[in-house]
Amino acid sequence: MPRPSHGPRNVRVLVVRHGPAEVRNPVRWPNDDRRPLTPKGVSQTRRAAKGLARLVPPADRIATSAATRAMATAELVQRTIGDGRTMEQWDELSAGRLPGPIFERLRRSAKTGQEIVLVGHDPTLAEFVGMALAGDEVPLVHLAKGGAACLEFPASVGPGTARLVWLLTRKQLSDVRD
Repeated sequence: MPRPSHGPRNVRVLVVRHGPAEVRNPVRWPNDDRRPLTPKGVSQTRRAAKGLARLVPPADRIATSAATRAMATAELVQRTIGDGRTMEQWDELSAGRLPGPIFERLRRSAKTGQEIVLVGHDPTLAEFVGMALAGDEVPLVHLAKGGAACLEFPASVGPGTARLVWLLTRKQLSDVRD
């Protein structure tokens, strides 16, 4: 798959859903934020991150939810496209949050030309993508676990201002070759 063009743009955002995690179990993980990726999920997410590295240049920033499964996913992405960058934890990416505050954070902190990776949860990320494309919190896309979407904000970061560059599942990312 060819790399997307990197012509003039304001901000490019890669939206990555956390990889396959253990089944919810309130006995093992009374705090669901502590639920980890499965061993198979780690392996699958690692392969998907390697495919992601073939599609995009090094990330300028990687922001993640503080949940264990999202942090593990972000660490795997960081190893392939992080270029030595440290990860940022954003409360706005926590499970069950609304997408509006993600836009506010991006508007305050994103700089022109940056590649920013956001790692988090469904449905928040799907609603963020829908809002970025259509201006409404409608989940226009399905983000599979470990899957990703690439959005470009050519003029400014805000609802209805993005362009979808690509949307790929974890398996599609794993199959990306040079």
